[in-house]
Formats: sequence, C-alpha cells, structure tokens
Amino acid sequence: MLIKTVLVILFFGVMIGIGLYCRKHSTDVSGFVLGGRAVGPWLTAFAYGTSYFSAVVFVGYAGQFGWRYGIAATWAGLGNAFIGSLMAWAVLGRRTRIMSQYLSSATMPDFFGKRFRSDALKIAASVICFIFLIPYTASLYNGLSRLFGMAFSVDYSVCVIVMAILTGIYVVAGGYMATAINDFIQGIIMLVGIVAVIVAVLESKGGLSEALAGIAKISDPHAVTPLAKSPGVFASFFGPDPVNLLGVVILTSLGTWGLPQMVQKFYAIKNESDITKGTVISTFFALIVAGGCYFLGGFGRLFTSQLDPSGLGVPAEGYDSVIPVMLSNLPDILIGVVVILVLSASMSTLSSLVLASSSTLTLDMLKGHIIKDMDEKKQLFIMRVLIVIFIIISVILALIQYSSNVTFIAQLMGVSWGALAGAFLAPFMFSLYWKGVTKISVIVNFIFGAGIMTANMLVRSSFPAVLQSPINCGAFAMLAGLVIVPLVSLITPKMPQEHIENCFSCYNEKVEASITHSLTDV
Repeated sequence: MLIKTVLVILFFGVMIGIGLYCRKHSTDVSGFVLGGRAVGPWLTAFAYGTSYFSAVVFVGYAGQFGWRYGIAATWAGLGNAFIGSLMAWAVLGRRTRIMSQYLSSATMPDFFGKRFRSDALKIAASVICFIFLIPYTASLYNGLSRLFGMAFSVDYSVCVIVMAILTGIYVVAGGYMATAINDFIQGIIMLVGIVAVIVAVLESKGGLSEALAGIAKISDPHAVTPLAKSPGVFASFFGPDPVNLLGVVILTSLGTWGLPQMVQKFYAIKNESDITKGTVISTFFALIVAGGCYFLGGFGRLFTSQLDPSGLGVPAEGYDSVIPVMLSNLPDILIGVVVILVLSASMSTLSSLVLASSSTLTLDMLKGHIIKDMDEKKQLFIMRVLIVIFIIISVILALIQYSSNVTFIAQLMGVSWGALAGAFLAPFMFSLYWKGVTKISVIVNFIFGAGIMTANMLVRSSFPAVLQSPINCGAFAMLAGLVIVPLVSLITPKMPQEHIENCFSCYNEKVEASITHSLTDV
C-alpha cells in the first residue's frame, strides 16, 4: 500500500508542478489554447497519443474486444497505429497546420466558419462539439473505479473527484503547454507500463507460447456466431467475427481524423519538419500502447474461471471487469504502475477534452455572438471558468451513471465518437484538399453524421441488424460522409472563387531567392 500511495502522490505532485510552471505560456489566447503554435514534435506526438488512448481503451475496449475477438483484437491496435496515427498525420498534419494558421482559426468550428464564410456553420459545429464532447468526458472515469477499488479500496466517488480537481488545476493554470508537457510524461509512463504489464500477465500464464496454446483451446458454446464455437478461433488471425471487428478498426482508427481534440494538435505544432518527426513518434507510440492494450485483452478468456464462473459466455461483472481481474494478482509495484498508467491515460484525455470544449464554446459561440466585447483577458478568464464547469459536469455525469446505472449516459458515450467523426471527418478533410467543397454539403453531412448516431441511440431497434451496433453505425457514418460531401458539392452552389483561391493560396506561398551560379556557358 505504501508503494502504491507514494507513486500516486509523486505523480499528482509532478502534474500540478508542471501546470504552475507553464503559467507563463498561457498569458494570451494563442498560448493558452495552442501553446503559441510553437510546440515541438515530441510533445505534440505524445499529446496526440495520450489524448487518443484513455482508460476507455485500456480497461473498456481492450477487455470487451479482447473477450469477443481474442488475439484478433490486436488488429484494432494496429489500425490505431497505421490509420489513426500514421495516415492521420500524413494526410491532415501539414495542411491543417498551414491553413488553420492562415485563416487564424484556433478550433475546428472556427475553421469551418472561416473556410466557408459562415457563422451558422461555426455555431452548428460548436453545438455538436458541446453535445458529444462534454458527456464523453464522464466515460474517462469508468475504468478507474475498478482499478482503484482493486488497488486501494477507495470509493469511486472520491477517486473521480480527486482526479477531476487535480486535472483542473494544471489545465487552468498552464493551458495547452502544461497539458502537452504532462502528456509527454504520462505517455512515457504508458509506454513503460503497458510493456511491463503484458510481460507480467503472460508470465503468470507460463509465457507467450503457453498463453497462446491456452487461448487456442477455448471456444464459446454460447456465441451467436457459429465460428466462435470452434476451438482455436480466439487464437486465429481474424477471430470469430471479422465483420464486426472491421467496424471496431474503422471507428477507433479513422475516427481520430474528425475528432476536434485530436485534430487541434496539428494546429499547435511548430514547423513542417516537426510534422515529419511527429508522424514517426506518434505511430510508434500508438503501436506500443494501442497494440499492447488490445493484445493483452486478447488473453482475457484465460481468466474465465474468475470472470465467468457460471459458464454463460460473458463476464459476470461486465466487460470492464476483464482487465482488472487479469491484473489483480500482479505484484504491488506493478499494480501501482497500472494505476498510474490508467490515471495518465484518463487525465491526459480529460485535459484535452475540456480544453477543446472550453475554447470552442468561448471562441466560437460566446465571442461576438452572446458577448460582443471580449478582449484577450476576458477570453482567458471565461475559458478557465468553463474548464472548471465542464469538469464539474463530467464528474456529476460519472457519479450519476455509477450510482443510478443510468444507461442513457453510457449510450451517449458510445455514440460520441461516431457522431463527432461522422459529422466532421469528411468536410474537414475535403476542405483541406478540394476547392469544390460547398457550404451546403458540410451542413448536410453535419445533420447526417450527428443525426444518424442520435437516432441509433434512441431507436436502435429500427436500424438494420448490422447497424444496430453503435460501433458499426459510427463506422458507417464516417464512410458515408466521404461519399455525401463530394456528391452534394457537385450539385449545390459553389463558394465564391476569390475566397477559395485566397484560402488555398497558403499552400503556394512564393519566395524570392538568390541564384547560386550567375555565369552560364555561351
């Protein structure tokens, strides 16, 4: 207990110290929201990765998808690395950084407003962010309840409140730079922690070869899919349900391309060479952390005697119990590392979400619309107040969900990724590359992406069987947007040519240079 307590206290002390140290970087809006657009590749890449992977991934998704798909769940981690990180940086990184600075936009809604000359679009995007980002923060606490109960026997509500207060302190004090530096430290903890945990868990089952042999002997006689009833399927290449596994890969990988808190990381990176470095670092981080999480979850059924004693084919206490049970017999020092790992994952994502939410609401909805006269000092004050308010809201939602088993909140968490990425991914990506995107096509995609996911939450039984899963529906919303935006753009009025040429001129900046050799052959 002493070891675990000391580790947690040290962790919190460092986080708050960095927040106080970074106050000098948050004296204006650009510094507070984007770190002055001067954040290096290591900090940006780790900020991207730690915002990507939270306790939801480590405890929730890894346990759930590892149980359902076995070792094949590792495909989700590989997708996160190569689609959600490598391709996202390669496709969006440079163009996002250049055009967002040229248009002086600090948030995704602000980008839409300026790119399409529409305050209505900016406000609509802000509303979607508010509805689906804020409740999503509550899900970050869920994975902590079981782990803290296992490690400290601490009440869930105490854990949630302490984590929220400490996160609020360093974000309010230091803004984006404090978040980025803390994310870097938290990212290192996550890298070391996940490797150590995988090695320890596999060793407890006789090593990798023995663990693979053990999982190959397991089948699920209660499974819906016939394939899952076959021995060896949970150790196979594509697992018992490749179609639904593909939906998981698409949602959790392609989804990052349209999430405001993820894309905003590209706004802040220092220069073009740093984008190349950041791409490599971010991909490596995702490969280890996401790949490791899902790979670890794939061995969950080796603990069936503890998780499913009645033999019904599902964990008796839900999928969130899979990873905690796998870790429950580890040495105290490793359990302490796991607690810090999950705290790191949750606090980094929470800080990213509340910073994105507060900046969006302040800069895109309140400034110029509700509060006409808002100078830099007032904007910073309002953003800090909103961060506190948003954290309080997330705590209340988390406590309501935990104490009352309110399923509506949990459902809203499940559809948030699909709604945000379904609404924003296609319009944002096409806007960076194609001059022909129209304002109406963006509006249509906003309505479709957010609308279909809301409908999936409210009237799920009315959907076709394959789309009743929020994961598959979210993947469908994102892919459909890639068709909707170009099709609608082809048949709707174009943006003024002069404005479009001005937006894209940032990619074709002309420079003067002296020639090296002035003498030529005659």
